[in-house]
Amino acid sequence: MESRWPNRKFDAAKPKAIRLSQKDLVTSSYLGQQKLPLVVRPVMDGIDLPIWAQQNRLWIENELATHGAILFRDFRVNSIEEFRDVATSVSNELIVYSERSSPRTELAHGVYTSTDHPAHQPIALHSEQSYTLNWPMKIIFCCLQPARWGGQTPIASNRNILQRLDETILQEFAAKQVTYVRNYNQGLGLTWQIAFQTNDRKQVEAYCHESGIDYDWTGGDRLRTRQVRPALTPHPKTGERLWFNHVHFFSVSSLEASVSEAMLSVVKEEDLPYYALYGDGSRIEPSVRDEIARAYTEEAVSFAWQQHDVLLLDNMLFAHGREPFGPPRKVVAAMADPLGVQTP
Repeated sequence: MESRWPNRKFDAAKPKAIRLSQKDLVTSSYLGQQKLPLVVRPVMDGIDLPIWAQQNRLWIENELATHGAILFRDFRVNSIEEFRDVATSVSNELIVYSERSSPRTELAHGVYTSTDHPAHQPIALHSEQSYTLNWPMKIIFCCLQPARWGGQTPIASNRNILQRLDETILQEFAAKQVTYVRNYNQGLGLTWQIAFQTNDRKQVEAYCHESGIDYDWTGGDRLRTRQVRPALTPHPKTGERLWFNHVHFFSVSSLEASVSEAMLSVVKEEDLPYYALYGDGSRIEPSVRDEIARAYTEEAVSFAWQQHDVLLLDNMLFAHGREPFGPPRKVVAAMADPLGVQTP
């Protein structure tokens, strides 16, 4: 058949190298009218997210400090191993999940199931390990398989939550701080063996001494701990004061009514797996708890997971949770850069 372009000699043409800067390889935008999270997408197939992220780490750090949440979409992250490569490329150090408050299964070194809570239960918004002294500055999620329905990971800006709360509430928490009480009981909540990842009581006691945690072996194989922590904390990078605590998460009001009623029908509030008080040991008023819960609800931003999505959060700037879902669903997580580890 005669060529449609008989006068053109493509065989003799030499390919021209096209140089694109790293910034030209992606676009950034938002999801519809939502201004959060920042969404980063590749402009062409085949861009390797770990390599791109490593080469653009400073840009990612600056955008994360500004937005607090970055969603990497359409980068074809297909496995736990590939996700771990992404997580290590956007951080200095993946951490081992210790002093646990939620059940998780380790899938690879530093990579865990996002949670092992039952699919029908929502998980209240919270910033990871804000009850500890050395929390992760970053938490990273990856959707390897979206749920049949539901299963979103809602996020909420701690900056905006602070702005929503009445100044008298903020002053009260700034002055008194927060006491976290945890009961490690067989059959209700996590055991101390799971939470501290050891069967040795002496190791638990040593950890408590080092971490400023009061403890009491309450009989049998039960442990009760108390620790006082700030409710408002300055961000080490931006310097801004943030609402950063587990007051909402460590409250029965954060649970579904049926769940909280069932728990309180079995044990008294002081024997629940965890609860929060003011730092002086006085009870936090129901009206204050309600206002805090309302602030989280009003600030919550939710989006449907797509396969391969990677969500990077500044753990101090953003809280996260989980909506109920229809299995199967596979969202994995990594925590990184403990407070003492500096980033670019």
